[in-house]
Amino acid sequence: MRVCVIGTGYVGLVTGACLAHIGHNVICIDNNEEKVKLMKSGQSPIFEPGLSEIMQSAINSGNIQFSSDLAAGVHHGEILFIAVGTPPLPNGESDTRYVEAVARGIGENLNGGYKVIVNKSTVPIGSGDWVRMIVLDGIAERQKTLAASGDTSSDDKLSEIANDFDVVSNPEFLREGSAVHDTFNPDRIVLGGNSQQATGMMKELYAPIVERKFAVDQSLPPVPVLVTDLSSAEMIKYAANAFLATKISFINEVANICDRVGADVTQVAKGIGLDSRIGSKFLQAGIGWGGSCFPKDVSALIHTADDYGYEAQLMKAAVSVNERQRLIALEKLQQALKILKGKTVGLLGLTFKPDTDDLRDAPALMLIEQLNRLGAKVKAYDPIISQTGMRHGLSGVLVETDAERLADGCDALVLVTEWQQFSTLNYGKMAKLMNHAVMIDGRNFLDPQTMIKAGFQYVGVGR
Repeated sequence: MRVCVIGTGYVGLVTGACLAHIGHNVICIDNNEEKVKLMKSGQSPIFEPGLSEIMQSAINSGNIQFSSDLAAGVHHGEILFIAVGTPPLPNGESDTRYVEAVARGIGENLNGGYKVIVNKSTVPIGSGDWVRMIVLDGIAERQKTLAASGDTSSDDKLSEIANDFDVVSNPEFLREGSAVHDTFNPDRIVLGGNSQQATGMMKELYAPIVERKFAVDQSLPPVPVLVTDLSSAEMIKYAANAFLATKISFINEVANICDRVGADVTQVAKGIGLDSRIGSKFLQAGIGWGGSCFPKDVSALIHTADDYGYEAQLMKAAVSVNERQRLIALEKLQQALKILKGKTVGLLGLTFKPDTDDLRDAPALMLIEQLNRLGAKVKAYDPIISQTGMRHGLSGVLVETDAERLADGCDALVLVTEWQQFSTLNYGKMAKLMNHAVMIDGRNFLDPQTMIKAGFQYVGVGR
């Protein structure tokens, strides 16, 4: 099938590359010329395991191309994915101006033939009908422009085009750091729309994935495909992320109680996770959630509830607990070192989670800000950030090139991101390089006995 993906962030680029890999003819559109040039050379502008290899394979097969020409993309695709960013506004509402610009651009460039316009961006509930309206506005603008020039010959064709497309909501459930894996091995595919023709084309598009032809375990039953109305599909995305964020906040609340009563939250989480009604995922206590999805989506859902006269108290509490949790590492540093002014603190990890270069709303950023405020010197080592130019955009922190340089002269270390590489560092050597061998394990990632044996004063969260 002919596919156009507009926007090449995490969602757009992964979606486009993976659809090309399974045999579709894909064009990815982005208005950043430098980014387009980079992608044409086979390089990914983001760090995501397996993505560069998938891109290179699709380029070699001729199944993918990259361009900044929106008209060419719209003309090419029978399925048009809108995958641009919807960053949060200060009030928590989603900023949909990029979605609006793309929808209007699609309307201005539709060239006939049935099209399915797919909302892949995480958009406010009700955006499906709104996108349809904006596309129609784009067509109307085109009619006005032509009429002003005296050309009315295209009126009938434009009226036909206005009735020859449908909008579908197809929310993504990709985890940064395993987005390629998640695309080929999804838990479910959600399609929201009221047109059988449109959802039928989407089912055809995803057929190889549904049939597990590219899955790690191809013997599994087909991927469940849930077809809903537009608003329900949009709500599913928000509700899923809000639930997972709430689950993390819940176990962090339990961890804080464990700290006070002498229980071990890792054992508690294991015990409750064995209950099939609860499950073990997202029960890892630590210093809170961050990234581009959870904070934005929970805030957007709270804002939507407020718009409709309902106060989402549970979700507001989940956000409040998370904000409080980010200061836990700071409190534990103060308990171990007392005065932080004049002390040197090293952060193991900067990104909001491992296997990504994403610093958006990362807990490390608040920690750096607060440590600077209290007069501490802050150093950091991150397996990706330390190797890229991105470290130059960080202020108030000295980014070291390896873990031992980080430890040298530190009064304490804080494990902020649970990179797998951190499980095999030479902690014995690192402890000897430090002024005070204190380890605040903000993710309960390290084995306490191993760290004590290496010479550290080990402090976990809820342990």
